[in-house]
Amino acid sequence: MQYFVVMIDYGQRGREAVVDPEITRREVVSRIASGEYQNISFIHEIVENAVEDVTEAILSEAALPQIPPEDVDLQAIRLDHTRDLHKHDRT
Repeated sequence: MQYFVVMIDYGQRGREAVVDPEITRREVVSRIASGEYQNISFIHEIVENAVEDVTEAILSEAALPQIPPEDVDLQAIRLDHTRDLHKHDRT
């Protein structure tokens, strides 16, 4: 039998372990990418009697592309927003 244990940390409200033998690795990745699982403490893969920490591997599979802050042009974003506001005011 193979299943995953996803430990979610809610801070002062405590922790919750999500354990469902029906959830596949792909489903765990999907739930992380969609934001359903957040603040993950660890992810363990259980296969028969063996436990493997797969936290880093699964989190990197689910990672969205990161844009370095220095590549974001805040002035262009502000100007685009202003232009869009003016465009909608004219109609």
